Amino acid sequence: MSLIRWTPFKDLLTIQDEMNRLFNEYFTRAPEKMEGSTYPWIPVVDIFETEDEIKVVAEIPGIEKNDVKISLQDNVLTLKGEKKQEKEEQDKNFHRVERSYGSFQRSFSLPAAVQADRVKANYKDGVLTVTLPKVEEAKPKEIAITVN
Repeated sequence: MSLIRWTPFKDLLTIQDEMNRLFNEYFTRAPEKMEGSTYPWIPVVDIFETEDEIKVVAEIPGIEKNDVKISLQDNVLTLKGEKKQEKEEQDKNFHRVERSYGSFQRSFSLPAAVQADRVKANYKDGVLTVTLPKVEEAKPKEIAITVN
């Protein structure tokens, strides 16, 4: 019988790799090993601001503009919509279905007060851009320094 040197750090790294694999598999959008499971579809967004406005850019490919609703209440922007699944045909033999479908709703508290009556939305190539002009009092103002 031969002795094998025990390396505890190697064992810890093996456990860490296994835990990372399990978490990545569980939290990925379309894990390959979980066939037949469905996940809610949530569009990804970017929110940024300039001196004059706040912009929200959402990726919503495959959605008709009439299937998207945008609302603004109490400085909270809400995006609602539905990505409809194509009509399933009986003569098709699907081997893999990874695209997600269904309704979504996302709400965002805006970092500054905006002018609700001047909000604009543009939808092009599956990207929704909502432009929210800031109110005058929310814009940074430069204050002049006087010398006495």
